[in-house]
Amino acid sequence: MRLDGKVVLLTGASSGIGKAMAILFAKEGAKVIGVARREDKLKEIAEQAKEYTGEIVAFEGDVSIQEDINNMVDFAINKFGRIDVLVNNAGVMDNFEAIADVSDELWEKVISVNLTAPMKVIRKVIPIMLKQEKGNIINTSSLAGLYGGRSGATYAASKFGLTGLTKNTAYMYATSGIRCNSIHPGGVDTDITKNIKPNEFGMGRMSKGTSNNPRSGSPEEIANIALFLASDESSYINGASIVADGGWSAY
Repeated sequence: MRLDGKVVLLTGASSGIGKAMAILFAKEGAKVIGVARREDKLKEIAEQAKEYTGEIVAFEGDVSIQEDINNMVDFAINKFGRIDVLVNNAGVMDNFEAIADVSDELWEKVISVNLTAPMKVIRKVIPIMLKQEKGNIINTSSLAGLYGGRSGATYAASKFGLTGLTKNTAYMYATSGIRCNSIHPGGVDTDITKNIKPNEFGMGRMSKGTSNNPRSGSPEEIANIALFLASDESSYINGASIVADGGWSAY
């Protein structure tokens, strides 16, 4: 078991990449606190994990609310006594708007979930990891956090910010036994774009490069990368931006 007994706090755990991570981590022996707004979905996953070596504990919470962040971290400590791995996976998409079409409402929503929330969760967890003298943080970013044309302006800004936060955290706490890395998926088959209303101009510009994408990835393929980063096998990897896009950005 590659995560035998490790305590993992995972946000955005109810679907897509987060669900795949939760299931894989539990299979590998982890005790996973899965956080999401859809408690019913979390409970389904937790029930599924009963056949695994590890376990998934459902925690209903919204990462854009400070009280929920405090409660989920406190819950993890009260139940398991530590947090070995934090995975900031919760995220929302924009509508592919270029900056001229970005509304204040959309900007605040996307930045709140994709950047401010990870900052606040990390800020809450770091003192715990410092006390433990060990910790591991994984942030789910995006190709849009490395390249300018893979999303709208708001999503790109949020993910570029998350990339910077990852690298700064990695460097600042590298001598304290704490690692922090980010995963940058390309196109993955999830429902993150299910409810968006694509901006005609922005979508048109963004789609100019999609013909270079060899294929879409699966949530399980991204979860496998997270498993490696969460395990001690990646002990020398810190501050890395790991791209998983099937070769899309190699062009």
